[in-house]
Amino acid sequence: MISTELATRLRDAGLIWKPADGDRFHIDAPDLLEDVFTISTLVVETHHVDTGTVLGFNGTTEWALDSVDIDDTLWLPREDQLRDLLGGTFRSLHAEDDVFTVEVELLGERRNFDAPDAADAYGEALLALIGLSSE
Repeated sequence: MISTELATRLRDAGLIWKPADGDRFHIDAPDLLEDVFTISTLVVETHHVDTGTVLGFNGTTEWALDSVDIDDTLWLPREDQLRDLLGGTFRSLHAEDDVFTVEVELLGERRNFDAPDAADAYGEALLALIGLSSE
């Protein structure tokens, strides 16, 4: 999973989040910073009854937050989302000796971005792409 530090840098650089099912995020609140939340349109609960097991689809649960403003959250994009955001600039992903390298082509130049996690390597490449688009 992408690091919180890199996700913050991407947000601050201008990456826009359009929340969708499966997206993960933090809530910017001191007591929730360690928690990762996932967007889901349904909450599914297993119920064991005399006739067997049923899956209950519930709109809310007792512990659910009513709502949180998107400005009070930090999107943690997945590896596939970061790769998709790189679009046609993405060339390859390589792994060697616990280091992931993402190769992209930016303004006709091939560049490599290394990180111990593939998502962070994609994120660093995306950060460079965003930087070029704001120049």
